[in-house]
Amino acid sequence: MTEKPTVAFAKFAVPAKGTVIVLASDGGKLGEAARACDPEDVLPKVFAAADFSGKLAATVEALAPRGTDYDRLAVVGAGKTEELDEQAWLRIGGAAFAAAGKAKEATLVAEVADGGPSPREAALLALGIVLRSYTFDKYKTRKNDGESKEAAKPSKFTIQCADPASARKAFAEMAAVGDGVLLARDLVNEPANVLGPVEFAERTKKLEDLGVKVDILTEKELKKLGMRALLGVAQGSARPPRVAVMRWNGGKAKQKPVAFVGKGVVFDTGGISIKPAASMEDMKGDMAGAAAVVGVMHALAARKAKVNAVGIIGLVENMPDGNAQRPGDIVTSMSGQTIEIINTDAEGRLVLADLLWHCKEEYKPQFMVNLATLTGAILIALGNAHAGLFSNDDALAERLSVAGSATGEKVWRMPLGAEYDKLIDTKNADMKNTGGRYAGAITAAQFLKRFVGETPWAHLDVAGTAMASPSSEINQSWASGYGVRLLDRLVADHYEG
Repeated sequence: MTEKPTVAFAKFAVPAKGTVIVLASDGGKLGEAARACDPEDVLPKVFAAADFSGKLAATVEALAPRGTDYDRLAVVGAGKTEELDEQAWLRIGGAAFAAAGKAKEATLVAEVADGGPSPREAALLALGIVLRSYTFDKYKTRKNDGESKEAAKPSKFTIQCADPASARKAFAEMAAVGDGVLLARDLVNEPANVLGPVEFAERTKKLEDLGVKVDILTEKELKKLGMRALLGVAQGSARPPRVAVMRWNGGKAKQKPVAFVGKGVVFDTGGISIKPAASMEDMKGDMAGAAAVVGVMHALAARKAKVNAVGIIGLVENMPDGNAQRPGDIVTSMSGQTIEIINTDAEGRLVLADLLWHCKEEYKPQFMVNLATLTGAILIALGNAHAGLFSNDDALAERLSVAGSATGEKVWRMPLGAEYDKLIDTKNADMKNTGGRYAGAITAAQFLKRFVGETPWAHLDVAGTAMASPSSEINQSWASGYGVRLLDRLVADHYEG
């Protein structure tokens, strides 16, 4: 996991030196503690010169301001007080991390002129700092500016607030979720030559340190179970497939588990239906759904969530060698349903088909949510702003939508229906693995729906949100870790206790 800054909480006190960051709300209004850090009223002149008005997450700074021993006095905009929701506090925290620059230590005076933050909001500032601090540079021997990596130590942030003890307690659970996000980012950013199916499976074993029970199913066991749809995807690779089953039992003994299922194609060439060469390197991220499942299982275990949860990920590599699956092949899935392979690049749904069936039959969960970088079509429909949400259960879909709005990991519900389902019918088998050019994200979801039965289920197509998504105040990485905070919130709000 990436190094991250340490975060401490303390009561308000005028810092003696170093890098100090204060907040200014709409109109450039400063609170009492912030003004105490600026004894000679330098900041109003800086605001005027920089046309700074306190817009949310905007920053400005004064270097070595008069009347202080500070190296830098930075200001982060808090915007309009009435609009300060969870996402806003995260963004402010991320902007504060950026405003600290290369400082080894910084003090954030968490005060808004019109009131706040609360202890929970102060904790959100800390989470924003941690999420923004993430970098993936383990394979770089030197930083871009020539500074050695060893010299670039993580910063220490002290957040001054009204109730540091309560903020510290609130942050303890948030930090567990943040670590889950960073873990997911690490997994997605890893190159495929390092993170194959076997290596990915081994990394899930680290969750055992948190009390998660992890079982790794080998190729022999997958054959015995009849996961022939999943195995068909893997047969062109020299690297054998794996399925990792992670179980966290934090709820009552007889409580049905909640279940998360992830597509883990560690590299996707498209197989015989090979992809164009341009940007194929991004296909190392085709396991982002599996990474999110590992991240949320970490989060639930690390914060001791009062829930029973199962996470299942299918880990394969889709390669075009002489043993690879061909267009026109017909495979029999674990469910017994037969699938005609029209396009070997529609492989993720084959992996998920067997996983969903196994999860439904073996664990009888309250619900199943699967995550997958499944289709380019969802990018055409929704871009990078929302993940596509497909579901057979209105209550589950609504809960995911609310959790997405709260966390900023937004979803948009897409349709399912018989008119789309018939597009994957074929005269040669029970179904085919693609439905043609139109409604590609929907027909992929219809395919998955045939393997979930009556279990409440949601499919999240995260092709636009899990990798190569736009940078933000809380993430500058190619991998976003999308889904961890969303699913943790879903559980926290509705399925614990």
